[in-house]
Amino acid sequence: MKKRLLISACLMGINCKYNGGNNYIPEVEQLKEKYELIPVCAEILGGLPTPRIPSERRGTKVWNREGEDVTENFLRGAEEVGKTARFFGCGQALLKERSPSCGYGEIYDGTFSGYLTQGNGIAAELLSNMGIRIYGESEIRKLL
Repeated sequence: MKKRLLISACLMGINCKYNGGNNYIPEVEQLKEKYELIPVCAEILGGLPTPRIPSERRGTKVWNREGEDVTENFLRGAEEVGKTARFFGCGQALLKERSPSCGYGEIYDGTFSGYLTQGNGIAAELLSNMGIRIYGESEIRKLL
């Protein structure tokens, strides 16, 4: 039986990114040989539409580019991602880097200027606190 790997749905080519597109990476096809992939999008699970206004995290809050506080959506989505990880017994996750939901170690700084800062997305932080090992898409080779 294959191990289960939680994965950001956008990395699998699912059009759930804020602009309606995806972040497909071809190496996902190789992951399918080794893992049962469990796709999630915390932002959609939190009730946000696709497409949606881009958001960034500042401290404990998440704001969209128009200044609307969307923290509750991100928290709700993170909780659903956590429940999914628990339900499927996922010990690892491959998440979209720099995202306000899935970024781990480095995210956009909340100024919508393209600058990066140390920090985690809301869902990545929750998963990490659950003991789930987080990988960003640039680390996919570690999973292969």
